[in-house]
Amino acid sequence: MTQVQFNNALLSLSSKLHYYALSLTSDSEKADDLLQETMLKALTYRDKFAQNTNFKAWIYTIMKNTFINDYRRNVKTKNTFDGSNNDFHLLFSKDKVYPGPDSFYSSKEINKTIDALEDEYKIPFTMFLDGYKYKEIAEELDLPLGTVKSRIFFTRKKLEKALKDYANN
Repeated sequence: MTQVQFNNALLSLSSKLHYYALSLTSDSEKADDLLQETMLKALTYRDKFAQNTNFKAWIYTIMKNTFINDYRRNVKTKNTFDGSNNDFHLLFSKDKVYPGPDSFYSSKEINKTIDALEDEYKIPFTMFLDGYKYKEIAEELDLPLGTVKSRIFFTRKKLEKALKDYANN
């Protein structure tokens, strides 16, 4: 098939392809975009068309695959939170326990217990709670990485012991 024959065959299918695109997208603008993208791909990959095969089926397959790929891409990139309040309840776990009125008191007690620790334990632990990574804490305090990890571990154990009443609630 020559370039002219290919172009003529493609243009002769444009109105039928538009209807097919409309049936896939249910939106006139999206159908126009899909038709344009399909024609561009057909022209770009003209050399992939095998002679003596069904040209119409080849073009329709390109359109269908383009639509499916675009749909999958849009589903992957769709945001979880769209700014509306409609799906707010879906964003939070149903089994999560939300803080009660006594939680403020609990956090005060926990902070008081942390503040009572020796500096060698308190400083690395509070840095860890602030979001620092073990390696960053080690560099900042000029300590070996293993020392930082063990101090944070032992601080957790000390807090667990001191706050055992809160752990059981």
